[in-house]
Amino acid sequence: MVEPLLNVAGLQAWYGESHILHGVDFEVRPGEVVTLLGRNGAGKTTMLKAIMGIVAKRKGSAEYLGRETVGLSSDRIARLGVALCPEERGIFHSLNVRENLMLPPRIAATGGLTLDEIFALFPNLRERLSSGGGKLSGGEQQMLAIARILRTGARFLMLDEPTEGLAPVIIQQIGRTVNELKKAGFTILLVEQNFRWASTLADRFYVMEHGKIIDAFAAADLAANMDKLHDYLGV
Repeated sequence: MVEPLLNVAGLQAWYGESHILHGVDFEVRPGEVVTLLGRNGAGKTTMLKAIMGIVAKRKGSAEYLGRETVGLSSDRIARLGVALCPEERGIFHSLNVRENLMLPPRIAATGGLTLDEIFALFPNLRERLSSGGGKLSGGEQQMLAIARILRTGARFLMLDEPTEGLAPVIIQQIGRTVNELKKAGFTILLVEQNFRWASTLADRFYVMEHGKIIDAFAAADLAANMDKLHDYLGV
């Protein structure tokens, strides 16, 4: 059995007085694409933020490469090679594409993807290098948000709703990118409402409800679990 890259056990999280995660247990193995499924408000985004250390209060365990990260600041977690691409994308509108790409520091001595490697994944960005971040389409902003973390050297990527509001042609491109990254050895934890899209990419699925994991299954078992998924998600 391959040792997990990320091992989450009994993880709890709060926003102020609101208790969002209620003892979550799951794991992600090296080189996998794992998708967190669940209705809106199930706690999926909070899970990503809790792993990244950007919720105010956490308890429990989230070990990355055998190192406990609960108690570490988000910048120290990032230096371990963990990156979060948030749903809101976080593009700096006053900076152009090149400046957005070059802004985050590299966290690995070997560095991340080169600009040429990034442009091979996202050819649109090469053509928009001098364009302001605020002038990009939603799809271009999503490409830039993913590209920016790839340049840092992070190898464990958490993508929060990467296809939200995007045109079908862009969704297809994001899917091809996820597959290429998997082939290159990246590990990806994905939160995605577009289940049919995610089902073509993920190796394993976890279902969240009310801040807990309530079910889990492998891609090979997807067909056998469709009735349950209809109940869980209304897909």
